[in-house]
Amino acid sequence: MTSSHESKRVVLADDHQILLEGLIKILSPHVEIVGTATDGAELVDVALHTKPDLVVTDYAMPKLNGLDAIDRIREQGHDPLVIVLTVHLDAEYATQAIERGVDGYVLKSSAATELVSAVNEVAAGGRWLSPSLAMAMLEGTPAVKDEARDRIAGLTDRQRDILVLLIEGKSAKEIAVHLGLSPKTIEYHKYRMMGELCVATSPELIRLAVKAGLGG
Repeated sequence: MTSSHESKRVVLADDHQILLEGLIKILSPHVEIVGTATDGAELVDVALHTKPDLVVTDYAMPKLNGLDAIDRIREQGHDPLVIVLTVHLDAEYATQAIERGVDGYVLKSSAATELVSAVNEVAAGGRWLSPSLAMAMLEGTPAVKDEARDRIAGLTDRQRDILVLLIEGKSAKEIAVHLGLSPKTIEYHKYRMMGELCVATSPELIRLAVKAGLGG
């Protein structure tokens, strides 16, 4: 993380101690962990005491689930950024979380690097949704797909090729090798697409491409 992100004060919550210790190990090099909790009620108490900038919480926990705990925290006047962790690849869970104002939604089955990326993105003011969750949310919604297809209609074939590979999780270097281009050229195309499509982050670009049905 950059120095501006290193100051982020974070509370972690998960009812499985082993997973909680894993979260601490993954994130402690990148943020300041100011508290932990193993159930929703404890999360409320810890967050109100420590006033974190960001809460990373399991969705399903004893006493209160993660979202209900966040609601309680907000009712008491503190409004941290929120990343929800879940085992559920389920559009209903993800949609509910987004509607209730979470900033990131990450599958527990994702690589540790994705959680770090999500924290980076959310700490910088963006949002994060695991690409596989985006796919699940948008499957079977033709009106949404049509709107997204309209937005990307002006992209070149080369840009579409790059988008498909981004959806597959390939890095700029890997895409460059695959397409016989330089990594700088891939980054140029990516940021040009972001500008043309009015999206601020790579995950938003990927979500828009998923909505349009690319990569499926």
